[in-house]
Amino acid sequence: MNAPADYIRAYMTERPVDPSKAALVIVDMQNATGSRQGALARKLQAEGSPVGDYRFDRIERLVLPHTLRLREHFHGLQRPVLHVTIGAALPDASDAPVHMRKLFVEFNNHLGSREHEIVDELKPLSGEHVLRKTTIGAFASTNIDSLLRALGAEQLWMCGVSTNMCVETTAREAADRGYLVTLVEDACGTTHEDLHQVTMRNFQRLFGRVRSTGQSLQELA
Repeated sequence: MNAPADYIRAYMTERPVDPSKAALVIVDMQNATGSRQGALARKLQAEGSPVGDYRFDRIERLVLPHTLRLREHFHGLQRPVLHVTIGAALPDASDAPVHMRKLFVEFNNHLGSREHEIVDELKPLSGEHVLRKTTIGAFASTNIDSLLRALGAEQLWMCGVSTNMCVETTAREAADRGYLVTLVEDACGTTHEDLHQVTMRNFQRLFGRVRSTGQSLQELA
């Protein structure tokens, strides 16, 4: 995905891709908000709202199949795959930041619940890492930074949901910490297409890169 000419991009340092330093970060692909059978989808259906149609169609049509391709490729490279999840430890979400509690409680998103689980298609495989966050960005409430550095991962390819929320926030946090971050455009999804497109356009202004799955697999060959 190429953004229109933008003066600020002239200030972004171009760095070569190095597969030996790469890691795949899959964000919040859980039943609560990442499945057509999950709590968010049921809530919208009960309200008669069509607002989730775009979201779940994109997840099923693009995000899941492309994430599976990426995961397979990273395993072939023998490079780390990290699953980041969001949710509370306790059913009342009292362990989470105040601004996240209502969301976690209403969606029954806590450890041990079906809603908190990663969708069946992407269940973590042996050797993959799972980190639970209680905040929008993973760096604020997990040990992802120290884990990535221990794994020798300096370059991140990121996918999952929601593009303009947890994916973007985690990607920005990573960029500010010196990681080379690539958002895999067709492996990310959110509820509104305009939010997805604006996120991609803005991220590649200075924070990092935007590539398709095909482009990512090619440059990580």
